[in-house]
Amino acid sequence: TEKMPTLLAGPCSIDSEERIESIAKQVSDVGGKILRGGAFKPRTSPYSFSGFGAPALQWMRQAADRHNLQIVTEVMSEHEVDTVADMTDIVQVGSRNMQNFALLRQVGAVKKCVLLKRGRSATVSEWLMSAEYLYASGADSVLFCERGIRGFDGETRNLIDLGTVALLTHHYGLPVVVDPSHAAGRRDLVVPLSKASLAAGAVGLMVEVHPEPSTALSDGPQALSYDALRRLAQSMDLECNR
Repeated sequence: TEKMPTLLAGPCSIDSEERIESIAKQVSDVGGKILRGGAFKPRTSPYSFSGFGAPALQWMRQAADRHNLQIVTEVMSEHEVDTVADMTDIVQVGSRNMQNFALLRQVGAVKKCVLLKRGRSATVSEWLMSAEYLYASGADSVLFCERGIRGFDGETRNLIDLGTVALLTHHYGLPVVVDPSHAAGRRDLVVPLSKASLAAGAVGLMVEVHPEPSTALSDGPQALSYDALRRLAQSMDLECNR
């Protein structure tokens, strides 16, 4: 039988203990398996909210455990690798750090599954070589995450590269997760881009969800409401295959 795609969902940044608990329940209720959320957030502006750090990791871990979910969160610094790895099931390396080779070596050394996001201007070869750094350093496994590359049209936040999703999946036989939230930067395109990603061969989707997107501390315009998350899960047939 064909393996069902995996849903990874949660807020861009963890903005309170109560909200991550509410979100974890919603993710579990629709059949999601992995709670995503940022405790340490890379932001283009140094004046933007950049996460609550270690306390947010604790909130996330407790909420995930209560709802039988795994968690994935980003590590930004070599100094935080052990802290993040101790608390998470999957360690995320973000697009800005895809070629931070010192960080890749240290993340690989903790011997966990790593979600490796593609850099905004990275070629396929560069992306694959970053994964080799992780493997060579001891990573248990690598999930490749397509989150959009830099385009020339500002109508969407990034340019989602489904050709590369198909290439990595069907030619290289590698597991690819697509993040349509960051690719589009607008919630109304997340569901159709999710369907296209699965058709291209993605094994999972990583989407942002928030109970009140208008009050989210970061990336509210691309976060799905709870109703939209349910519709996405239904389109993936998650609820009827739990």
